[in-house]
Amino acid sequence: MLRRATTIRACALLSLTLVSCVPEGPPTADAGPAQAARPATPRPQTKAPAVPLVPPGPPITAPFEDTFDRAALGEDWNALSPGWHIENGRLCGKSAKNRGIWLRRRLPVNARIEFDAYAESAIGDLKVELWGDGQSGATTTSYTNATSYIAIFGGWRNSKHVLARLDEHGDDRLEIDVDPKSDDERERPVSAGQAYRFRVERADGKTIVWSINGVEYFTLTDPEPLAGPGHEHVGFNDWEVPVCFDNLKVTPL
Repeated sequence: MLRRATTIRACALLSLTLVSCVPEGPPTADAGPAQAARPATPRPQTKAPAVPLVPPGPPITAPFEDTFDRAALGEDWNALSPGWHIENGRLCGKSAKNRGIWLRRRLPVNARIEFDAYAESAIGDLKVELWGDGQSGATTTSYTNATSYIAIFGGWRNSKHVLARLDEHGDDRLEIDVDPKSDDERERPVSAGQAYRFRVERADGKTIVWSINGVEYFTLTDPEPLAGPGHEHVGFNDWEVPVCFDNLKVTPL
């Protein structure tokens, strides 16, 4: 279930104002507020291998598309894990351990980012990073050092949909609890093999709007937006299960 509050008090460090979205179509019965998310049980904090820095690419000033119809990743992509590759015309990853793959080309502050996402297992876990630094990935087993907004569809073994800022485990994240029996499309789990058309947009310099297959899931309004140097890249990520992405389109706004 979606946390329903027009304004949620975030930690003083982040000073975020988070605004829950309004679903399209007729409202469904509300079973009450969601339980506050609890941080996952800490795992042993092992260090990830160092990844060489890759210089950023040119800015995106006109619509950019990548359909992945080739054999190799190419110079536009910075993969932090060997688990990323091209397979049957799609960008796919497995067991990346939160060391993602970044588009080297730089996003404008305001842009619309669209792509198709496929979970190759019933566990789901489709993840995209937005307006990050193009270099960073997890340095321990718990990914708390992101540089981006993080959208996760079917995370935590297909139990939650989450939109977070910098820390996917943060208490200030927006979340929907998955309920396979719900009539609300936003509460359904991710289905293996199904194409999900993601659309993430920022048009005013501070508000992130995330929708899937035309249904709005979250709106996040950030008084301290992640923008400019250090926050100019989009990337895909994965923990362990196989996932694929296709038909990326970035449109400056």
